Amino acid sequence: MSALSLAVRDSHTMLRRNPLHARRYPSGTLNLLLTPIMMLLLFVYVFGDVMSTGIGGGGADRSDYIAYIVPGIVLMTIGSTVIGPAVYVAMDMSEGLIARFRTMAVYRGSVIIGHVVGSVVQCVASVILVGAVAVAIGFRSTDATALEWLAAFGLLALFALSLTWIAVGMGMASPNPEAAGNMAMPLILLPLISSAFIPADTMPGWFQPIAEYQPFTPAIETLRGLLLGTEIGDNGWIALAWCVGLSVLGYRWSMALFNRDPR
Repeated sequence: MSALSLAVRDSHTMLRRNPLHARRYPSGTLNLLLTPIMMLLLFVYVFGDVMSTGIGGGGADRSDYIAYIVPGIVLMTIGSTVIGPAVYVAMDMSEGLIARFRTMAVYRGSVIIGHVVGSVVQCVASVILVGAVAVAIGFRSTDATALEWLAAFGLLALFALSLTWIAVGMGMASPNPEAAGNMAMPLILLPLISSAFIPADTMPGWFQPIAEYQPFTPAIETLRGLLLGTEIGDNGWIALAWCVGLSVLGYRWSMALFNRDPR
């Protein structure tokens, strides 16, 4: 068997562990998945009329705010979902499972690849579920072409991949699963201080750079441009640069921690 076939076989075996993790800890999976849905319903039906003032260029209009907020909630869904891999990797590290895999005749990086691929698949499934809820409450994207939908899907998958690699590194660097969950909390909090809920230029002047120069805002604005036809500008390239940079950083960090000799 070739090295590539061995890597694919072992990575597929490790990938099958992810649904077992989700079945074993259903409360954690449901909490991570339900948080974006609850935020969507809260901001649309409780704060929608107030928050939508000025979004559509006029008075309050909940439908305009639904269109505005859904791309931000979708990215927030990815940020909350990738906390799972951070916790699961920390569990594998603290329970000695990864140390055991190091001594077995399996492809060395298969356990990490299994976590990453499983997380991306879970992110896509979570985004589809949140998107279905958004459509049910009135979100529409009638002007987007098939190519724009494909580009939006590619952006979401790449963003999920980049955050997953960062989350895996956090999990491997944490002493226990609780610490991994706490370390990964910024992945949920960053969308709250982005342009997900209100335009960045309406924030206080000293706060605007925090909202603008972070990975979520350019990704959200790019997704809005693809699905709603708004101006993308340089946000597309900035979002792509963030995704590639975070993927490379997370990959090198995770593999460095995985390959280091255990003490």
